[in-house]
Amino acid sequence: MNTLVYSIDKTENPETLYINLTNACTNNCVFCLRTQKDDICGKEMWLESENITLEDIIGQFKQFSVPKSVCFCGYGEPMLRLELLKAFAKYLKEKYPDIYIRVNTNGHACAVHKRNVLPELKGLVDEFSVSLNGSDEEEYNRLSKPRISNAYDEVKNFIKTASDEGFNVVATVVTHFMSGVPDVDKCKKIAEELGAKFRAREFIPNGY
Repeated sequence: MNTLVYSIDKTENPETLYINLTNACTNNCVFCLRTQKDDICGKEMWLESENITLEDIIGQFKQFSVPKSVCFCGYGEPMLRLELLKAFAKYLKEKYPDIYIRVNTNGHACAVHKRNVLPELKGLVDEFSVSLNGSDEEEYNRLSKPRISNAYDEVKNFIKTASDEGFNVVATVVTHFMSGVPDVDKCKKIAEELGAKFRAREFIPNGY
C-alpha cells in the first residue's frame, strides 16, 4: 500500500503528520534520505503508484488523531503534485482550520510550472521550508545535483517571492554531511537578505 500519510513520532497522538505525494524530484541531493534507505520509521516510502486521489490521502489521514500541524514532505518534491497538494490543504483548512500547514520544498515549483504558483497557495499554506543548500551556484549544484537549469537562482527567487507574498519562510541547509556542507554563515546571510528565517539541519545518518 502507498504510504501517503505518516508520522515520525511514535506516540499514539503525533503532533505532526507528514504527507508523501510523489517519488519525483527535480534534485538528486547527495544527503537525501531516500538514497540511504526505503523507509521512515518502518513505513515504506517509495510509492507503488502515483495515481493518487484526494480521497486516498483523506482516508489515511483519518487513521490518525487530528494533529497540530501537517507537513508536505516525503520521498519526492511535493510541489510537483501542486493540484493535489492544494486540494488536500483546502480540505484541511475547511475541516480543521487550526492545523498549521507547512511545505518542505526545493523551491523549483515556479520554474517547473512556468508561473508564479504562490498566489494560488494563499490561505492554504502557512509556511514554506525551502532547501537553500548553497552559498553560490557551484556549491548548490555540487550538493543538490539539480535536474533543471538555473536551479539555484530559482530557489532564491522562490524564497524572495514567498517572503514578499507574506508566507512564513525558512531557508534551510544540511550540515555535518560526509561529502561536504555549504558555507552556513553565507547561507544565513543570503536567507536573511531574501526575507526568510534560517535553519541549519544536522544530517541524520540512516534517517529516522
